[in-house]
Amino acid sequence: MSRRLLVLNPNSNESVTRGLARALEPLAAELGVIVDVETLPGAPFGIESDEDIATVGPMVVDRFSEASDYAACVIACYSDPGLDAAKARVSMPVFGIHESAARFCAERGWRFGVLALGQESIDRHVAYVAGLGLADLHAGERPMDISVDQAANDPATLDKIVAAGRLLIDEDGAQCLVLGCAGLAAWREAAEAALGVPVIDPVIAAVQAAA
Repeated sequence: MSRRLLVLNPNSNESVTRGLARALEPLAAELGVIVDVETLPGAPFGIESDEDIATVGPMVVDRFSEASDYAACVIACYSDPGLDAAKARVSMPVFGIHESAARFCAERGWRFGVLALGQESIDRHVAYVAGLGLADLHAGERPMDISVDQAANDPATLDKIVAAGRLLIDEDGAQCLVLGCAGLAAWREAAEAALGVPVIDPVIAAVQAAA
C-alpha cells in the first residue's frame, strides 16, 4: 500500500507551500510516510472570500482526481474548499484541515478557540463547526485582521496570535487553540510556548488522520 500523502495548498502563494513543507517534514519522518506538498497552479494568491472558495473547489477536485498514486489527500486551507465534492468523486480518502482539527480537539474533549484571519472567515467557520455537530466544544473565534500572505510571512503575526489567543483563553474559555489558516504553521511552537495551552496546526492534524 502506498505510504505517500498529497498535501495541496489551494492558493498560488509559494511561500505558504514552503512553510507547510517545513512544518510537515519532521512529522512525515515520525509517521514513516512520504508527504508531497504542492501549490495549486492558477489559484488565487490567498483563499480569503466566498468567491475564492468557489473558484478553487473544482480545481482541488480536478487535481485529486489525477492523484491515484497517493494513499490520501489533504486540502491545506482552513475553509476546506472542495472537500465534500472531492470525497464524493475521488477514490482515495480526502481530509480537510478544518474538519480534522475540530475532530482532533473533540476526540480529546477540549474546548477549542480559533485564531481567524478576519471576521468574514469567522462567519464561515461558525456555520461549518455547527454542521460538524461540534458547536458545544467551539469556545469561539477571534479575528487577527491579516491576509494569508501576512499569516505566513509577517513577523508581527506572532504578536497578533498571542493577543487573540489570550482573549480566547481568558474570556472565551478555550482549552486549546487552532490556527485558522494553513499559512500560520511557522508560528505554532512559539505561540504554544507563549500561551501555555496546546496550539493545533490543522495541517498536522489532517496529515496525522490521513496517515
